[in-house]
Amino acid sequence: MTTSSTALPEVWLRGPMQGVPSLLQPVAHALLQAVEEVERITQDFPNAALWERPHGLASVGFHLQHLSGVLDRLTTYARGEPLSTTQLAALKAEGAPPDPAAQGVTTRLTTHSLVTAFEQRVALTVNMLRTVTDDTLADPRRVGRSGLPSTVHGLLFHGAEHTMRHVGQMLVTARVVRQR
Repeated sequence: MTTSSTALPEVWLRGPMQGVPSLLQPVAHALLQAVEEVERITQDFPNAALWERPHGLASVGFHLQHLSGVLDRLTTYARGEPLSTTQLAALKAEGAPPDPAAQGVTTRLTTHSLVTAFEQRVALTVNMLRTVTDDTLADPRRVGRSGLPSTVHGLLFHGAEHTMRHVGQMLVTARVVRQR
């Protein structure tokens, strides 16, 4: 975040998000902060460098795909639903540059399209948070094929912290790629 006197404070210092339960405010704040960080990190990021893996680091493209995918999957589990075949296929494809010939696609993913997809996923997630009631936060949920135990609150919190972790990793990768 810039230190300019006109810069906004971090999202968590801007007050409560309308309609989001108080116990989920930190989740919403972290996700919206992640959007701002991703926009800053990817500003003018070259599409040609999207899939570079300097020093074996995960690519910026992977992180952008994963940010959207993980929120989609974790909110699905939080709703008590299993993952769809489409979600499982998207998980498997994360990090792989798209192969237009194999998919019959004529356009390719760009930094802008991946950032936009992440922004849309965050908006959907924040809207979902508005539907969660305090009395359901401790409801048990099962995760993955193994059905590992969690709760609605645990899944939503993990979505926020996992998102911020990948934003930090993406920042490092983007800096290394830009310095090449």
